[in-house]
This record gives sequence, structure tokens and C-alpha cells, in this order.
Amino acid sequence: MFLSIFSTILAALPPGKPITFDELDILVARVATFVMVTSVLLAIIFIVRAGVTWMMAGADTKKVDDAKAQLKSGIIGAFVVLGVGVIINTIAAVVTREFFCQFSVLGICLVP
Repeated sequence: MFLSIFSTILAALPPGKPITFDELDILVARVATFVMVTSVLLAIIFIVRAGVTWMMAGADTKKVDDAKAQLKSGIIGAFVVLGVGVIINTIAAVVTREFFCQFSVLGICLVP
């Protein structure tokens, strides 16, 4: 029953241009870049906010301890985001075989 409903829905879709692997690769790269840039900006904002909180704390040890915890969390978050970026870029380079190129010019591998 479910398959007949699914096939009816697919039959009602208008014909269009299929998505190629190149378009999918570009889309995934754009989304990954957007997420990485947004995450790094958020980490910087949290680190700056912790610094401002620390400066505004004055002699209140409770506020200073809270600011230190916020700063520590912001730095750890930044390292996690940057580490994930390195892992994603390394996996992408291995999949596209750019990782194994010894010398490339303008994205063209000259010495494999």
C-alpha cells in the first residue's frame, strides 16, 4: 500500500533536470563552509563575551569564576569546530584524491 502511494506521488512530479554528483559536491561544500564559518564566528563571539564579562566582574570572585568557565568553554568549542573542519577537509581530499598529490598548480595535480 505504501509503495503504491509513493509511486503515485512520484508519477505526479513534473519532469526536471536531474541533480548530478558535481552539483551535489558543490552544494555539500557550500553548506560545510557556511557551517564552519558560522561556528568559528560564534566561538569568537563567545570568547569575546567571556572576556568582557571577566573585565566587568571586578572583585566579585563568583563572576570571575563564571567568566573563566565561559572562556574555557569558548576555547574548547573553537578547537572542536576547527578540528572537525580539519577532519572534513582531510576526508574530502582523500575522496577526491587531492590528498595524494605532491605538487599541484591551480587545482591540477602535476606530480602524483
